[in-house]
Parts: sequence; structure tokens; C-alpha cells
Amino acid sequence: MVRASSRRTFLTEASSLAVLGSCATVAALARTGPTHISIANASGGLNLTMAALMRQQKLLESFGLDPEVIAVADGTRVLGGIVGGSVDATFMSGFGQVFPAVERGAGVKILAGGALLPVLALFSAKPGVKALKDLEGRTIGSGSIGSLVYQLTVTLLQKYQVNLSHIRFVNIGSSSDVFRSVSAGAVDAGVGDAALISEAARYGVHLVDHGDMSVELKEYTYQGAWASDRKIASERDTIVRGLAAYAQLYRFVQRADSREAFLRARRSAFANAPESDHEALWNYIQAYKPFAVDLKLSPERLRYMQELNVGFKVQSAVLSFDRVADMSLAADALKLLNG
Repeated sequence: MVRASSRRTFLTEASSLAVLGSCATVAALARTGPTHISIANASGGLNLTMAALMRQQKLLESFGLDPEVIAVADGTRVLGGIVGGSVDATFMSGFGQVFPAVERGAGVKILAGGALLPVLALFSAKPGVKALKDLEGRTIGSGSIGSLVYQLTVTLLQKYQVNLSHIRFVNIGSSSDVFRSVSAGAVDAGVGDAALISEAARYGVHLVDHGDMSVELKEYTYQGAWASDRKIASERDTIVRGLAAYAQLYRFVQRADSREAFLRARRSAFANAPESDHEALWNYIQAYKPFAVDLKLSPERLRYMQELNVGFKVQSAVLSFDRVADMSLAADALKLLNG
């Protein structure tokens, strides 16, 4: 089940088994009754499609889980739910805000990779905005300061030495919300799904030069899985099975033979969208293959993310890999998935 994020309990509710060794063990567990798991993932066109595909294929259920998946527009709310204990884990959310939280004492660990490439691009509906430099003196739609959308946008602008002090950032919310505002002309530029580059004219927008973040910001890890130390200790087996299901999802969606299932899920998530949008996202995934099919995240990727945070002055120093990450759950998930 996918629910909206506008529920007070998600932000305020406070709140092991050994790792399963085979799929047969999972099947036996499923016969005794599925285990509930509460998941908070970032919203946005790609994630809502992936959630629909996960639900359609019953991948979480195949690992003996009874899932409740919450789509959340703002990454800071995901962090609030993880730290507060109202959700067990997130499997597809940006994690830039995790590092400063850990630095301040929060017990949170990054567990695995999700979408390794930023799946966004910078668009504008304004004829006078062609290059990134053209945005100086203008308004850009974004998320809250420190959010995934904000950090990606600023990182791209900094790469091309755009003067940020001459730009007004407007907190609109998720990438989908931002793109709607760009298309309506409410802001001068903002992000949208990179898959829509081929469909930009139909929305009355165009790609800003060097605005494809999948190409320009390959080192930036777009999304991953993370959970609190408390949930890792008390719900380790449940989280491991969730990781295995997401690894299976990533492997499935990047195979050519998943096309019809993917398009069916996409249509269910966006019933009013044109067929060309569905095809565009499918083509993007096949061309870029953005997902971490092995769940791995390297120390270099996490260091890069932290160095950006230090540059943003949201954390004071780069923390050690072991302090911010625990990849043992991903390793156990792969053992489970591979039998």
C-alpha cells in the first residue's frame, strides 16, 4: 500500500532474528504469516513508478513481508521518521542529510545503494534561459535547504561557477512539484525527471545547457537505503529481506524483458500521463541503468557526498565510513537473494 506523507504520526511517533540463509527459509516464514515493514521513500515520478512495479510484482511479499510504503515529498521528513522510529527503513531516498545528523549524534546508518545516478535534469520555460549562467538574477524552484533537490541543483550550478548569491531559491517540494511549477512558468527554472528531456517541448519547457544531471553529476549518489541503529538491531532480518526485494526490483527493471510489466505499472501510477512519457522513462532506465543491482556503495561515493556537505557548511568534517554506513545488511540480502 502506498500512502501520502501528510500524517502526523509519521513525524511524531517514537518508537533479531538471524539472517535467513535461503529462499526456502523465506517461504517457510511466509507460511507462518508475513512480517510487517513500514517504509518511507522519496516521492517523484521514478519512485512512484518503482513503487507501483514493486507492488504489482509482489516482490516484498515474496520475501515474507507485509509492506506499508509511504511516499514522502521532503527528505527531511524521511529523516524525521527514521530517527523518530515511525518507519523501519527507507530504501529509495537521498541521504545527504544523514551525515550531519550522525555528526550531531543521531544513530543512523546508510545500508545500500539505490539509484546511483541523479535521475533529474534542469529545465526552463523561459526563452531567455539557455545556459546555466542565464539563471543569475532569476528564480529557481527547489526543495528545502539541504534536501536532495536543493543540493543537486546547487552542486550543478557550482560546477559551472554560477553566482548563487544572485539566485533566489523557492522551496516548492518534490521534483514533480518543481517541474509543474517550471512548466507553468511560476519559476524561471527547476528540476524534472531526466527521462522527460525527450518530451520537454510538449510541456513547454527546454533542457538548460549542461542540465542533464545523469551526465554532469555522475559521482553524486541519488538515493540509497538507510535506517536507525535501533531498527537495525531490533528489525535486522526484516530490513535484510526488504533490501533483497529492492535488489530484485533493480535487477528486474533493468532487464529488457521487464518492459511490459514496467509500462503496466507506470500506467497505473500515472493514469493520465501520455504513453510517450511512460516510454521515455523506460528508455531512460535501459540507456542509463542507474540502479545498484548489487546494492553496493563505495567509500569514495560516501566521501564525495560528505565533501559536498562540508562545502555547504551543513557538516563540519568528513566522517569515517564505519561511522555512517553498515554494508553488512546488504551483503546478507545478496546472500538471501542469490540463494
